[in-house]
Amino acid sequence: MRPFEQVVSEHGAVVLRVCRAVLGPADAEDAWSETFLAALRAYPRLDADADVRAWLVTIAHRKAIDALRARARRPVSVEHVPERPSTQGIPRDPDPELWHALRDLPDRQRQAVAYHHLAGLPYREVAAIIGGNADAARRAAADGIAKLRSNYPVAEGEAL
Repeated sequence: MRPFEQVVSEHGAVVLRVCRAVLGPADAEDAWSETFLAALRAYPRLDADADVRAWLVTIAHRKAIDALRARARRPVSVEHVPERPSTQGIPRDPDPELWHALRDLPDRQRQAVAYHHLAGLPYREVAAIIGGNADAARRAAADGIAKLRSNYPVAEGEAL
């Protein structure tokens, strides 16, 4: 089994992008940290042939859901909380316009887009994480991308 540090190096950026897409820039780094703390504890028991990326995205999904639930219970005392960009730059600093477009997607579409298009998971695994079947996950991701394309201006030659 590979050293855990290598797993973090290999999959850390993908997990952070997924956390940002699901939670937004403000809570993503905390969810990322919690994901890897939980993964560190469970890593010795992971099957040698397990899909590590899918396993980590599943943990990140659970941590993101926990964060969303906690956020829903937390009172907000200011009108706008400033977003805290990453100082490490990997992946690049969050784009506030893109986050606003992602935030406007229904939860299921935002998660399907994050897990399939950012984490690279097949629709079967996305469905296992968010519930439903592969066709429903494919549809949610397609609908989410279509809404993003209509609501988020993309420069020519740039991919969404």
